[in-house]
Amino acid sequence: MLYTRVCDLFGIDHPIVSAGMGSVAQAELAAAVSEAGGLGTLALPGLSPAAITAQLRAAHALSRKPLVASLLVPFMTPEILDAAIAEPVSAVWFFWGEPNTADVAKCHRAGAKVIWQCGSVDEAVAAKAARVDCIIAQGFDAGGHVRGTTTTVALLPAVRDAIGDLPLLAAGGLADGRGLAAALALGADGAVFGTRFLASAECAAHPEYKQRIIDARAEDTFYTTLFDVGWPDAPHRVLRTKLVDEWERAGRPASGQRPHEGEPGATMRIEGLETAPLVSYSVVPPTSYMTGDIERHAFYAGQSVNLVHEVLPAGEIVRRIAREAEDVIRSRLNRILR
Repeated sequence: MLYTRVCDLFGIDHPIVSAGMGSVAQAELAAAVSEAGGLGTLALPGLSPAAITAQLRAAHALSRKPLVASLLVPFMTPEILDAAIAEPVSAVWFFWGEPNTADVAKCHRAGAKVIWQCGSVDEAVAAKAARVDCIIAQGFDAGGHVRGTTTTVALLPAVRDAIGDLPLLAAGGLADGRGLAAALALGADGAVFGTRFLASAECAAHPEYKQRIIDARAEDTFYTTLFDVGWPDAPHRVLRTKLVDEWERAGRPASGQRPHEGEPGATMRIEGLETAPLVSYSVVPPTSYMTGDIERHAFYAGQSVNLVHEVLPAGEIVRRIAREAEDVIRSRLNRILR
């Protein structure tokens, strides 16, 4: 069985982490990943403190194993962070901002470790200086919001060289055990999987969104700042959709002049409450609790869509990735040593 420092750090069986995918990585997915021996992550950005508490309690009702609370720095307030650490979590995962020593210390006082996701060597060095417990190096090939401009294969060993022996996770372009084995060879202690868990039974992604993931190729992904309503000037990788095609046919006009701009898209229903329709180019991805025109929303996906062929239970995904990585190391890498 693969066992690394990340397993020791978080008390897990496999060095496999599910990504904090906004609006779709909820209690059911996080709990299923953790129950299978990985590290499940709850995406909390956009939630009120009360909703954060409800999500964490729902996850704990499903699993008493380690869980991670994921936060976006641009949308974080002291109240949001307080809610994230009021319930027991193994770690708080921060993304998209300068490492803050006060926030790191606050998490540590609450008994939570700190994970900082970085897109560059400089950011990783700053995170280490802020005394985080673990760093994620996210490559340009990742889906969702992408902070850096370097591929995972190039970024990961450079970050390892810069941070010494601090625990390190790889993210971006990984979807199976071969990717995990490659990440370990490049200096990581484990890997984060997002696109692969989008196509899981427990993920709250819309069924059509999951099918698009299964049908897509890496060439169908698109790096852009197009879906900016709710979070402007934040680059991301998505699948091409009808809305993307219309925008390109119109000559890629700037925000304010795009086709269907300001028009309603889908409507979200949460706990029996119907919200106002989200507008086109919204930052919110298609979820299972949406109705209406999901084509006007961001179908976030990484280049690893090439490797996702079916919807599986999240626990089975964890077990397959672990088993495949072990097989690669035993059957392939050992054979080429002389």
